[in-house]
Amino acid sequence: MTPESRTVSGTSWLGEPIDARPLFGPEMAALLETLRGLRPEDWGRTAVPGWTVHDLAAHLLGDYDGRLGRTPGGHRHARRPGETLAAFVHRTNQAWVDLHAHDSPASLVDALEVSGARVARRFAAADLDAPALGVSWAGADPAPGWLDTAREFTEYWTHRQQIRHAVGRDTDQEPHALSTVVDTFMRALPHTLRHTTAPVGTRLRVTVDGPAGGRWTVTATPQGWSLAEPPAGPPAASVLLDTETAWRLCTRGIDPATALARGRVEGERRLAEAACRIVSIVR
Repeated sequence: MTPESRTVSGTSWLGEPIDARPLFGPEMAALLETLRGLRPEDWGRTAVPGWTVHDLAAHLLGDYDGRLGRTPGGHRHARRPGETLAAFVHRTNQAWVDLHAHDSPASLVDALEVSGARVARRFAAADLDAPALGVSWAGADPAPGWLDTAREFTEYWTHRQQIRHAVGRDTDQEPHALSTVVDTFMRALPHTLRHTTAPVGTRLRVTVDGPAGGRWTVTATPQGWSLAEPPAGPPAASVLLDTETAWRLCTRGIDPATALARGRVEGERRLAEAACRIVSIVR
């Protein structure tokens, strides 16, 4: 039960599809509102290790332009021999940040508005069933369109929260967006557990508390762990997390030990600890 990745032709193990398409327009509007409300000194605040708010806004512009088929500086970027996916992604991301390092905040916001509107229109018309870009943290390559689309939404949403936190604001608790983010992140569970052995039929349940939360049961099958099996009977282990802990854990804003200390674990702790190694970003 250790498949490294699975193909789009058989992705039922990822669970029911998510439709994040209607959320891109509101998300991008919320980003613009946040950025336009910043004070000049806020742009230099640290948003994530090594990047300021300005850098993160430039990275978001790079994300948008990358989805529109553009490349940093107009140059084609490809993986170097022996370069891991994570290293390639981080190198390309830094290239976008460097490209826009001297842009004024106003010009960055204007560019984000133009490219963001185009990206929102593109995702509004996305085919949720078509093969799409792989999602490495879910072990699906290619991924179904719905997962690629939802993954991209979580990227934009997460970076907006990082900007909010940098300037002293709390996480945006709008429930539709937040529940979609958490639901998408939990699709990493089967891949997270790929090296965790358990008898076929073993179930692990993760519950995220609150209005934007939910419950996900992942089951050991002969082919690997799956979110598609109907839950039957009590799980061998269960983990209860609050919403803030859950999304920060998945994006490595907190470590697994902290998440376990904040949460409640019942049953086989080995399985609970394995589930809390979940990562729903490229790191």
